[in-house]
Amino acid sequence: MKRHRSETFEHTISGLLTKRADLFQEATEARTRLAEIRNDIEALDRTLRAFGFQGDLDAHMPRAKREVIFGRGELTRAILGELRDADGPLGSREIAQAILELQGYDAKDRNYVTALTRRVSKALRILKQEGVVKSAPSLRGGNLMWSRSQDS
Repeated sequence: MKRHRSETFEHTISGLLTKRADLFQEATEARTRLAEIRNDIEALDRTLRAFGFQGDLDAHMPRAKREVIFGRGELTRAILGELRDADGPLGSREIAQAILELQGYDAKDRNYVTALTRRVSKALRILKQEGVVKSAPSLRGGNLMWSRSQDS
């Protein structure tokens, strides 16, 4: 039995585009449902207050399980590795994007990059206090550019 193959991958492309559209629709529906849930929670909060509840509502929330992305010292090692391999000083956002790419995450995910950039910036400030890295203002934008200290 002879298999037939398309030279243009038109069926594959069509299927992938359909799947992409399905996922986009699913994400839209999830955002809509999340907005509905937030509205329901606000309505419940107003009702509780109307019935005289005066405590801290957030204290009655279940604790969310903390998602550990980096093990102990792993982020610091990744930062120092990026700075060691770099041709020059890097910004904290560049370091965060490089770490995400290294771990196989989407470095174009703005929310994730922003969250990791904050964590990288904090880690860099601690490393600076310890004398492991140094910073200098960028020529454009005034952001700090980071590099390893000479003695580290």
